[in-house]
Formats: sequence, structure tokens, C-alpha cells
Amino acid sequence: MIQPQIHFLGDSALLCNLPSPATLPHQQRIWSIAEQAAGWPEVSEVVPGMNNLTLILSRPVVDMDTVSQRILALWPQVDASHVAGREIDIPVAYGGKDGPDLDIVARHTGLSTKEVIQRHSDADYVVYFIGFMPGFAYMGGLDPALATPRQDEPRLSIPAGSVGIGGEQTGIYPLASPGGWQLIGRTTLPLFDPTRTPPTLLRPGDRVRFTVERIAK
Repeated sequence: MIQPQIHFLGDSALLCNLPSPATLPHQQRIWSIAEQAAGWPEVSEVVPGMNNLTLILSRPVVDMDTVSQRILALWPQVDASHVAGREIDIPVAYGGKDGPDLDIVARHTGLSTKEVIQRHSDADYVVYFIGFMPGFAYMGGLDPALATPRQDEPRLSIPAGSVGIGGEQTGIYPLASPGGWQLIGRTTLPLFDPTRTPPTLLRPGDRVRFTVERIAK
């Protein structure tokens, strides 16, 4: 079993880091550790990320080694399989003004636009972590044949709900923002609402399916 590397961030935080690539079993173990560490008296905040976990301590700890050894001892013991997310369907309008980069992905992968849409919507995705902006879900499960590099020059403004491919992942922009992912579609489903509890629609561990709402002619 791969053990995480522990890095001290000053005297009030720890970073537990795993080597690439990110996998669902690794992420599940990170979520499980985060769930338990959130109840430790010396921890004020847990921040699960992609292949990593940061613990913010409630006070400077003199013996950081004690905390790190506690994590390493717990790592092989946690039952990661109990971390089960919800199943969420996200309707997507593919291509056209909603997915201006669909042709770019098709050319890069050597697939037709129809094949890109079919492969993207046929896959089962898992939310690995939320980052970049509130509600932006980084998802694992993209068909490797669809992997496409980000754009060389990011757009200054991407519409909220845009569905994109960035490298070996897919994601959805919850808010209008700059970004460099290849945009293949768009959903009208609200992904972030500050008046809602919780404000983000997606959470780590959720299982996502993209459904074809329409395809631009």
C-alpha cells in the first residue's frame, strides 16, 4: 500500500501528499482520513484535495512528528469503502455556442464530434475534489481517448455551467470566470448558490452522469 508523504507547513499545518496518478481508492482514503481528522481536538480545518489532504491545526503543535505519525498509523486502517456519494445526472447541451471547443477535442482525439459526445456522456464520473472556485468539481472517470490539453491561452470569461475537458479530467464551471479548459457543452443546472445549504451542488464522492439534453446542428 502506498503511504502518503507528510510535509510540515510551518508549525500549524500538515500536508499529506500521494504520488500521481490520482485514483478513486486513494481519494476515498483521503476522504475517510479527513472525516476522522475533523474530529481531532488539535485540528481546526481539513482540506481534502486531489491526491492530498491538508490539516490546519487549531494551535501550533510543538511535536509535529506526533501528529504525522498518527496519520501514518491510521492510513492503512481506515475503511475507505464506506465513503459513498450521491448519484447526480447533469443535462448538457453539447456543441455550438454552448460547446465551442467540441471540434478541437474531436480533431485532437481523432474522433468525430458524435463519438466525443457519446464517450463523454457514457462514462461514470466521481467527484475527486472541489477547488479552483466554489463548486468547481474535478472529476475522475473521463475516457482516456478524450484527454485533451488545456488551451494555450485561457479565455478571459467562460459562462457559468460550461462543461470542459482539461487534460485527463472533465469539470463544470459553476460561475462565470476565466479558464483554459476545452469547452464541449453547457448545463443550466445551478452548481453554486450561496443561499443554499450547502451552497455547492456537488461534493467529493458524488457519482455523476452527463445526459445529452441536445446537440447543436
